[in-house]
Amino acid sequence: MRSIKTSFLGLGMLLIFAVAVFAKVTIDYDHAADFSKYHSFSWIKEPNTRNPLMKERIVGFINIQLNNKDFKMVPNGGDLGIAAHTATHEEKTLETFYNDYPGWRWSGGWGGATTTIETYEVGTLVVDLFDSTTHEVVWRGVASDTITDNPEKNTKELQKAIADMFKQFPPKVKRLTD
Repeated sequence: MRSIKTSFLGLGMLLIFAVAVFAKVTIDYDHAADFSKYHSFSWIKEPNTRNPLMKERIVGFINIQLNNKDFKMVPNGGDLGIAAHTATHEEKTLETFYNDYPGWRWSGGWGGATTTIETYEVGTLVVDLFDSTTHEVVWRGVASDTITDNPEKNTKELQKAIADMFKQFPPKVKRLTD
């Protein structure tokens, strides 16, 4: 009986962990933009998070990715302006624990089940890169299911999601010629 409850609890925790850990990362960019002309960046809007330390981590991880691509951060007037946004929302899952079912056999009596609602937060990070001259978005990265209020759990996953987001940056744009 105890092993059945433990199995269901373990399965439920695994599902919650899978939703929170495996971030979906997508990117899009302006295919007409000339990314070879961008060499510096400035922050125009830092993410708004409930946890100011998480805000610092997001900014730091993005800065690291761009610095690794030989972009230089400048306080103002960079070739690219960065705006990052976060949004979190609550998701719910049902956890059901069965009792009075010895060995999953019919015992001739009625068994019982206890179902509880477990709530957890999932979030999305959106990073927009603007051409500072035209003020148009030239690149967007979105990582969903990455931001929650649990810093220990999030830091490594957030760092990985941002690294995945910038893996193919700057995009190798093949220009069409007439």
